[in-house]
Amino acid sequence: MRAHLLSCTVLLAVAGAAAPAAAKAPDTAQAESQALDLAKRLIAIRSVRGPGNRTPEAQQVVKDALLAAGWKDAEVEIAPIDDTAYLIATWPGSDPRLKPLVISGHIDVVEAKPADWVRDPFTPVVENGYLFGRGASDMKFDAAVATASLIALRRQGYKPKRTVILQFSGDEETTMKTGRIIAERLKHADLVINIDGGGGTFDEKTGKPVYWTWQGAEKTYDDYQLEMTNPGGHSSAPRPENAIVQLAQALERIGAYRFPAEISPLTKAYFEKAAAFETDPALAAAMRAFAANPKDEAALATLRANPAYVGKVGTTCTPTMISGGHAQNALPQRATANINCRVFPGHSREEIRVALEKIAAVPGLKVTAVSGEDSISSPASPMRPDFLAAVDKALNTAWPGTPIFPSQASGASDSMWYRALGVPSYGASPSFSKDSDDYAHGLNERVSLRNIGPGITYYLSLFTDLSK
Repeated sequence: MRAHLLSCTVLLAVAGAAAPAAAKAPDTAQAESQALDLAKRLIAIRSVRGPGNRTPEAQQVVKDALLAAGWKDAEVEIAPIDDTAYLIATWPGSDPRLKPLVISGHIDVVEAKPADWVRDPFTPVVENGYLFGRGASDMKFDAAVATASLIALRRQGYKPKRTVILQFSGDEETTMKTGRIIAERLKHADLVINIDGGGGTFDEKTGKPVYWTWQGAEKTYDDYQLEMTNPGGHSSAPRPENAIVQLAQALERIGAYRFPAEISPLTKAYFEKAAAFETDPALAAAMRAFAANPKDEAALATLRANPAYVGKVGTTCTPTMISGGHAQNALPQRATANINCRVFPGHSREEIRVALEKIAAVPGLKVTAVSGEDSISSPASPMRPDFLAAVDKALNTAWPGTPIFPSQASGASDSMWYRALGVPSYGASPSFSKDSDDYAHGLNERVSLRNIGPGITYYLSLFTDLSK
């Protein structure tokens, strides 16, 4: 469910684009080679939920690499859950009094049908500077780079003062059950770096870095079922109460409704800084105006009219599925619809359910929250000075001079489980991509191999600063 790059529908201009890092840290070349090898091996394993799920095998690839690098067998656990598995690898720190640093990600991927792809999705292919395959950008490549970076740190003789835990869930793209379990087990952590979030944008023409964002919050994913029932009857004798008509009235009202605009310190900083990279003057002006005054109706209208920004100014709820009736010549006895909501942090599932009921304003309409345990409401992570300093140093070591600003994700990630338990979690992947190369979850998924060296440089700095 990754949403690791800033959503844009326009070409972004370069403003003082940075050059890639010049000097490589010691051992980076060996780590780069291992990262690419691990990424290829992971992509070749079909870690998809359902029949033939090989996620446990992919977790074993990571475990084998860690064992070869000096981790003890007891320090790398693979726990089977249903048809998948999760991994927790512990690198003990020298001071057991310190809460651990957690590096979070996932090894599972979304389904990919070979017949639809130009290249087989589970056969890694390096071509024209890209690595192709399912999971290349979401997120086996990032998992490989982070793993190789930890191994490089250990090979260099680094000894963390704070325990470092590497964890990969096994069903983030589907039920997210293992993410919940892992977070509960690691709820004593000091801080989580979620490498399945954040990231940077390359300029379409020059290929140079334009900006990089880290994610400090995400909207809650929630589904609600609307259900209208009637006694039914013969269609030759229509009645005022018709389940399909009543449901349609509710859907029309919900579709037209706009939840109140909201802003947080994190999203305020996003709009203020991201406006500099928006090439549409009207949108840029609206972003600045909204940051200054969230009640500016003109700015809101402009932002809500743009698919890239409508989800960033507040809660959104939209109908996504509908079903009704049981026969062509009968009055409907039942009509249902699904409403998918992406909820701004700070609102409970029940609060939104009640709001939908009021917005629909149809007597007898039943509104039920149906997401179950697959999602949970979580607060924004604090803008911690230690994280901000470490990530600023790491990114500027890898890609000097690249602008950095925070963002809030509209999609869900395993960070929500940690944040719901009071553990700060930050999406902070070092990978960059052109907007035109964003194929996560889609056909012909790819990642630029230019990310390997800077990615390792970034992780060596970040992991060291947050664990020393």
